Amino acid sequence: MSAPLDRRRAVATLLHDPGDLLVVSGLGSATYDAGAAGDRAENFYLWGAMGGAAMIGLGLALAQPSRRVLVLTGDGEALMGLGALATVAAQRLDNLAIAVLDNGRFGETGGQLSHTALGADLAAIARGCGWERTAIADDAAGLAALAPRLRREPVFAVIRIAPAEPPRFLPPRDGAQLCHRFRAALGAG
Repeated sequence: MSAPLDRRRAVATLLHDPGDLLVVSGLGSATYDAGAAGDRAENFYLWGAMGGAAMIGLGLALAQPSRRVLVLTGDGEALMGLGALATVAAQRLDNLAIAVLDNGRFGETGGQLSHTALGADLAAIARGCGWERTAIADDAAGLAALAPRLRREPVFAVIRIAPAEPPRFLPPRDGAQLCHRFRAALGAG
């Protein structure tokens, strides 16, 4: 078995050359790493909105049907918002994908084991919620194959990463500023 993926490198791979991809990143690690991969107006960082990334991504995908939307979140947030997986799946949107960075830990509350470390299978849960396409990437080859799928398919993906905590990269935290720049990037501001 190969070593777990490095979280920061995995996100950099997913967000390499993002073009006009709209990214909604969940609280904590997903936001730190999306920002580290390149802070841009098309990134919508959720500060203090634990459990909301999938639903915000859904609203964005509904409002912007001609744009690709990627929700980037962690296993803790995905577990917190399991009902969102069924709601998103029921919409059957072609322009929305969700990628879950799964380190088997609740990173924002001290690194306690999450349910995925104790046997919960988020890809199986997503399938049970109605997602037709799911994927698991747990090595570099799997991640390389997954990255383009997230740009063209409605897929729910689990990316298994090491529990290491790289230094935090803090992108902008001013909610009003983030909202204004994101709206401007959408041409709505």
